[in-house]
Order: sequence, then structure tokens, then C-alpha cells
Amino acid sequence: MKTLKITLASTVALAVAACAPEADSGDAMTADETAMTDEATAPGTVVEVAQGDETFSTLVTAVTAAELGETLSGEGPFTVFAPTNDAFAKIPEETLTELTTNDTETLGSILTYHVVEGSIDAATLTAAIESAGEEGYTITTVNGGTLTANVVDGAVVLTDAAGGTSTVTATDVEASNGLIHVIDTVLMPA
Repeated sequence: MKTLKITLASTVALAVAACAPEADSGDAMTADETAMTDEATAPGTVVEVAQGDETFSTLVTAVTAAELGETLSGEGPFTVFAPTNDAFAKIPEETLTELTTNDTETLGSILTYHVVEGSIDAATLTAAIESAGEEGYTITTVNGGTLTANVVDGAVVLTDAAGGTSTVTATDVEASNGLIHVIDTVLMPA
């Protein structure tokens, strides 16, 4: 299988110097007020974005149970293939309960199988798939496993190590430390 790696190791430094005279109007915002407004409207971390969307409540519960919240709230950047509640509902309830209460090590392995280092947007992923050809594009996940990405009927489909598939249903959900792509099935590392 043709393996392409996307190494996204970019460091961007922005330096902005504002040298404007003070405004006479009481309505004008100071530079500090503008920065606070920008911070307030900026997206949170991948964990905070997931916490703010009820569609991901099971994922948030799983991330908490596996004690990955702090890691996924780190600097990143990360690309997360985030399963929805409906995706988790495909797992038998007793299995999900076992993972979130007693087998959190396995749960952590499953969850990190959904995370890729770097910020890989939909356009970059699609271009990599097209370059890889019929064999698909191999993605190495944070847990060391691989996923194979292909385009099937116009949608990106991920195939996991167990042979299961998951379709990407939404892309490029921005977070301060990466991107989230929404998927319809939980991926299994083996």
C-alpha cells in the first residue's frame, strides 16, 4: 500500500504592532478590548468544541473516562476524526459501559486511533487521497495504528485496521489547537 505522510510541522509567529493615536470617541475600542473580543470569539480546544456540541456528548464522556481531556486540550495541532453519539450507539451498550468504566486503557487506545498529529484540512486530505490512487491514502494515528482513506461516491471513507469503515460527514470544524472532522462510525485499531 502506498504510504504518504503529511508532516505538518509549521510554526507561525505573528507580530502585530499598533501605533494609532487614541480615539477621541468613547465608542472606540482599545487594542486590549479588541484582543479580548477576539479571544472570546475564537474557537476553544478540540475538547471544548466537542463539549459545546451535544452531538459529541458520548465522545466527551469517553475522553473524560480515558483521561485524555488534558492531552487533547494541549497545544497540538491535532486532527480529530470525531464520532458522533450515533456512531457510539453502534457499539453494544454493555461494551461501551465496560470501556468507559473498567477498560479505560483500551478506550484510550481506541480514542487516540481517531487523532492525527498536525492540522489536516479536508482539501489537504482529499488531495492526498487523489495522489495515492486506488490503494488509498494511509494515515498514521497518534496511537501508532493506521487508517486508509479513500473517496467513495464523493465522500471520504476511512477504513480501520479491523476492516470497518466510517464516512466523514462534516469537515474542518475549527478549534484553537486543530481541526475536527465528524465521522459516522467509531474506528477500531484492531
